[in-house]
Amino acid sequence: MSIPEFLYRVRTAINKKIDKHTKIGYLPKGNIDHLPKSLLFIPKEIKILEPKNYSIFGNTLNYENVIDWHYDISNKKHFPKGYSFDIDTRSGKNGNVKIVWEINRLQYLTHICLKFLERREDKYLNQFINIIESWKKENPYLEGVNWYSNIEVNIRIINWVICWEILNVNELIAQNHSFKNFVESTWLPLIELHAQHAYRYESKYSSSNNHLIAEASGLFIAGCYWSFKDSHKWIRKGQHILEREIIKQHSENGINKEEASEYIQFITDFFMLALLIGKRSGHNFNKNYTKTLEKIFLYIKHMMDLSGNVPYYGDDDDGKVLSLNVDIYNDNFRSLLTTAAILFENPIFKNKESIFDLKNRVLFGEEGEKQFNALTLEQVTAESKLYKNEGHFLIKKRKGNDEIYLHVDIAPLGYLSIAAHGHADALSFFLNIDGKPYIIDPGTYTYHSFPQWRAYFKGTLAHNTIRVDGVDQAVNGGPCLWVDHYTTKVLEVKDTAEETILKGSHNGYEKLGVQHVRTYNFNKLKDRITIHDKLSAQDNQTHYYEYPMHLHPEIIIAQLSPNKFSISHPEKRTVVIEFDKRLIPSIVKGAENPILGWFSPSFLQKQPTSVLYSKLEATGDVVLETTIYLT
Repeated sequence: MSIPEFLYRVRTAINKKIDKHTKIGYLPKGNIDHLPKSLLFIPKEIKILEPKNYSIFGNTLNYENVIDWHYDISNKKHFPKGYSFDIDTRSGKNGNVKIVWEINRLQYLTHICLKFLERREDKYLNQFINIIESWKKENPYLEGVNWYSNIEVNIRIINWVICWEILNVNELIAQNHSFKNFVESTWLPLIELHAQHAYRYESKYSSSNNHLIAEASGLFIAGCYWSFKDSHKWIRKGQHILEREIIKQHSENGINKEEASEYIQFITDFFMLALLIGKRSGHNFNKNYTKTLEKIFLYIKHMMDLSGNVPYYGDDDDGKVLSLNVDIYNDNFRSLLTTAAILFENPIFKNKESIFDLKNRVLFGEEGEKQFNALTLEQVTAESKLYKNEGHFLIKKRKGNDEIYLHVDIAPLGYLSIAAHGHADALSFFLNIDGKPYIIDPGTYTYHSFPQWRAYFKGTLAHNTIRVDGVDQAVNGGPCLWVDHYTTKVLEVKDTAEETILKGSHNGYEKLGVQHVRTYNFNKLKDRITIHDKLSAQDNQTHYYEYPMHLHPEIIIAQLSPNKFSISHPEKRTVVIEFDKRLIPSIVKGAENPILGWFSPSFLQKQPTSVLYSKLEATGDVVLETTIYLT
């Protein structure tokens, strides 16, 4: 830890001690003299499902019942109501804090507001009021776990903007005296308190990743939308951070440095919403901000396969900024490309999979839909993108509805000194065929709960690369901490009409006396991928090599010979994998001791899947060749 970061953390600790004695239970006084102007486009008519049950990482929350705001509904445990920053959120003794925080994001309030808009029945408005009144009563300022994380505070702010617009608060308070009292005495004070907290508890140094983006976005949006006494300070600080961090946390090609693909949709929403709200309230961002945002959208487009799937790499916790999944279209990556097409008036972001969903209706209204429909339909092309500087290689060959999509990872471990959301996956790959995942990254599953599972899913054995002597490529320092980072090198990039060749290395095993160099050769004429591994032992010791290849749970496997397998999705093309003759792979599925053969389709969810697992003990240099081809 650097000296400036150490001093910052000391100052923060002192501020928290002061707040413990001076701020607990504080709530500003509401004032409805300056109500916000509408900045979004709420449809006049809408048809949605009855808002009753809501999924929290696979657990059902019935928000028509009284909600216990400190209760982990999965593990049946309670978090205490003491001073927020003194509460243990990591050990698991109080439960899984992610589940509690997800409930307290209050994103289901948008569903209730939409139902009120649809039916104009007071029971939905009363339900909305009762939930916020309950939250206020059970979460006094700095009491309980729901003031612990600033990112949660800011997600509530942003969703309250959407709720305010859906309810058309300015008109409703003129018609409903009790609702007016609620807004003045409860809702507006809570909103202002949230923004004050966001301003006071900014993430810095090794913590300034996606959390800082969320904090700045919520702060900026609160300042632009509501006229509080400190709004101008919030706007200035939020905009400064966002303009700095969009550059700092992305490469020159718009690739996020946290090395977590699913987080891209999450943080892009923060940047995009701030841009829209800022522009419509007279607070425009600079040109570099807009240009970088467009590059982020372009990377999302290139990252998708034929069916619009975005493959995993790094962490994924199912985080969403907005929850408007009341229609069948609930893919935020595709939704973002529709947003990009309108924002930049560019048909490159529009294809046959595009749809104008409810989220974009709220953001752009009827005029936005007309603008989107007027754009020409972009023909889907097989455009490979080889990001040499970032170490991400998206190799595609497409003809009609046939596609080979190979993603090779020669990227860094993650962002900043802790690399919190990166996985130890250097030189790994995944393979999609015809819009279906075949060879996969198994996902994330958990953060702070189940430490042995966390270590597995982010470790090297859970990725399609080689593990040496039973240790990860980097040192696992905790659930969201890596130490002793490896360095990757891109040694060769060649791309012609006939073939793509990639060669890379990492130094994660130099401490063991082993260097790993891997070469990928994609023969486009024969639809054949050859993987060449060279493991150079710089000592005379015997080393233990493990080589897993993780398959999607839907894959059908047939063993053709001791080192040769065919894999396929039902009614899809067959892929043959032929391992080096020195390897005799076994099929492992759902093993727990040791852990191997698991897939996490979403956060806190896991299921068995098949892994083709090889192991080899050898002294001296080892050269292995793997061939993958379609039949």
